[in-house]
Amino acid sequence: MTEGGSGLRLEDVHARHGVHGVGLQVGSDELLAVLGPSGAGKTTLLRTVAGLERVTRGRIYIGDRDVTNLRPGLRNVSMVFQSYALFAHLSVAENIAFGLIVKDVAKAEVKRRTLRAADAIGCAHLLDRRPAQLSGGERQRVALARALVREPDVFLLDEPMSNLDLELRVETRAEIKALHARVGGTMVHVTHDQTEALVLGDRIAVMRDGLVEQIGTPEDIWRTPQTTFVARFVGSPAMNLLPGDGPLRPAGIYPEPAWLIGIRPEAVVLGGEGVDGLVERVDVVGEDAYVYVRVGEHLVCARVPSRGKPSGRVTVSVADAHLFDAATGRRV
Repeated sequence: MTEGGSGLRLEDVHARHGVHGVGLQVGSDELLAVLGPSGAGKTTLLRTVAGLERVTRGRIYIGDRDVTNLRPGLRNVSMVFQSYALFAHLSVAENIAFGLIVKDVAKAEVKRRTLRAADAIGCAHLLDRRPAQLSGGERQRVALARALVREPDVFLLDEPMSNLDLELRVETRAEIKALHARVGGTMVHVTHDQTEALVLGDRIAVMRDGLVEQIGTPEDIWRTPQTTFVARFVGSPAMNLLPGDGPLRPAGIYPEPAWLIGIRPEAVVLGGEGVDGLVERVDVVGEDAYVYVRVGEHLVCARVPSRGKPSGRVTVSVADAHLFDAATGRRV
C-alpha cells in the first residue's frame, strides 16, 4: 500500500445495480467494514470504487483525485474477490506478481515486491507451489498478497472469507487485522457476517437496499443503533422489538403507541416481578440458552445461562431500552 494510505470519499454515489445515494469517507489508515444482507448493494459499492461499475450520479475521490470516470487501471485500487481467481498454470510467486509483470515493472522490483507481499501475508514458503497444491486458506493468502503487491491507495475486500470454514475464517480474520495494523492504508471490507464486521472494522457502515443506514464505531453500532434494521441485524439473537404501549413496557416509560421498544436478549431477565409468559422454546448454545417466551401476542427472546430451568416470568429494565419511532423505524 502507498505509505500512510490516501483515504476514500464517496459523495451521493448512485449506480444502476443497487446503490442509491451513498455518501461516506474512509480515513487514510482506516479499515471500514461494510455490513449488510445479500442484495444490500455492498459489492456494487466496491465495484464503483474499483471502476468496475459505472457511477450514474455522484463523485468518488481517492485522496485528492476525482476518479469517478477513470478506468480501473488508473485508480491504483486492489480488490480481493469472493473467489480466489488464481491462475492454475502459474506458481504462487507468478500469481502474486502477475499485475506487476503485465505492467512491465522491472524484474528486480517485481521480485522485491513479491517477496515483501508474501512475507507480509505469511505465504513466502508457498512461492514455488501451484494453486492446486494449496488449501483454501492458503489460496486466500495468495489472493491477499497479489492485491497487496500493487501497493494500492485503496484495498477492497469483497467477502474474502465466505468460502472458508469457521476455523479458517477466524484465522484469516486475525491475519487481515494484523496485516492492516502492520501496513496501514485505506481498506474497505465487505461482509454479511456481523462478527467479522465488529471484530475487523475501525468503523462499520451498515447497508440496506442500496443505502447506508448507519456509520459508526463497532461500539456505536451495538450500543446506539439508529434504526430498527440496524438494531435487529447486529446482534445474535436479534433485538426484541416490542410495542410502546404493550405489557412489557419497562417501568419509567410512559405508554406511547407510536414507539417501539428495543431490548437485547441479554438484557431480558427471567423471573423477578415481571410479566407472566409461556416458555415456547429453549435453544441451548454452549454456555448460553436462548429462551423464547410468549407474552400475549409477542414472542420475547432472552439470552441466559444454559444451566437450570428457565422461568416464564419476563422483566425488562428502562436502562436497557432502545426507543424507535414505529412509523419510520428511526431512533427517538
